[in-house]
Amino acid sequence: MQIWVDADACPRVIKEILYRAAGRLEVCLTLVANQALATPRSPHIRTLQVPRGFDVADNEIARRVAPGDLVVTTDIPLAAEVIAKGGHALNPRGEFYSTENVRALLNMRDFMDTMRASGVQTGGPDTFSQADRKAFASELDRFLARYCKPAGGMSA
Repeated sequence: MQIWVDADACPRVIKEILYRAAGRLEVCLTLVANQALATPRSPHIRTLQVPRGFDVADNEIARRVAPGDLVVTTDIPLAAEVIAKGGHALNPRGEFYSTENVRALLNMRDFMDTMRASGVQTGGPDTFSQADRKAFASELDRFLARYCKPAGGMSA
């Protein structure tokens, strides 16, 4: 199992949580972005820079993800692909995408795109909050406790 991050849109605080988890559990963490990223020095943290372009990072993650991997993303179509390949997808606000909810989320995303295209102002997402950070950390810890063996006997 490894963790993939759609890093261009991922908040810094979420990346920091992931860096600590990768080191603590010795799990491979790969951040995929269309720009160079500064990360802590660790044998468990890698970056993969892809060319700029629409969905280039998403497509690279979808191509490389394996069953059981975790992908951190806000991109619902990417989450749907990950789930279809047997992976797990978690957004930075702590919500897991699942076979049960991803279709409805895709439909809502498409509906909102249609509304915006017709000129309706829909607003953007809420500001990222401390509660979002806590929800992400909690869900990540639960996931890692279930799917990873802690390094050196530490708990997730």
